[in-house]
Amino acid sequence: MFTNQNNQALKTGIIILAAGSSSRLGRPKQLLDYKGKTLLQTVINEALETNCTPVMVVLGANAKEIASQHDNARISIVINDSWENGMASSIVAGLSTMIKTDSEIDSIIIAVADQAFIKMSNFNNLIEKHTATGKNIIASAYDETIGTPVFFKKDYFEELLALSGTEGAKKILKQYPQDLETVVFERGGIDIDTETDYNHLISQQ
Repeated sequence: MFTNQNNQALKTGIIILAAGSSSRLGRPKQLLDYKGKTLLQTVINEALETNCTPVMVVLGANAKEIASQHDNARISIVINDSWENGMASSIVAGLSTMIKTDSEIDSIIIAVADQAFIKMSNFNNLIEKHTATGKNIIASAYDETIGTPVFFKKDYFEELLALSGTEGAKKILKQYPQDLETVVFERGGIDIDTETDYNHLISQQ
């Protein structure tokens, strides 16, 4: 368990966004095989290696099929019926459910289902950076941008719940640069949107 600057235990949950329809790929990217596991299972496994609880997976498109292949008592599955409205709806669905089910949550990490190279350390590095700097937003840095996984202290829960449409959490990163730090996520920029992306990933196994 990580502690904050006041040496209190920091309770962090992980929300994995996996509700999209993978329209550019033409099949659910969450179910693509990578090293004998689905892409989504890869992210789930690394999240479960951390001390973070709960771990929630937000599903939308193809939810029934994806959920049936990821039955695990250690994760909670949240169905976002409004997934077609964009990523914000999945963040809201995941965070609102997490707050309702665990009132002691101090912070969350938002992750996505198609960063094949994510490791437990990527999650832990975010929390460690928060502990070291006192900054309340810690984002991953790769390919000259910042993004997921990203850590938010509960100070930002209301603003996350107010997101709408296609805007993701990056809007909040841009609004509060003074409260933002980053950690390097090597190969974090490799995600899977097209068949070409997937073929390239497979060729690197």
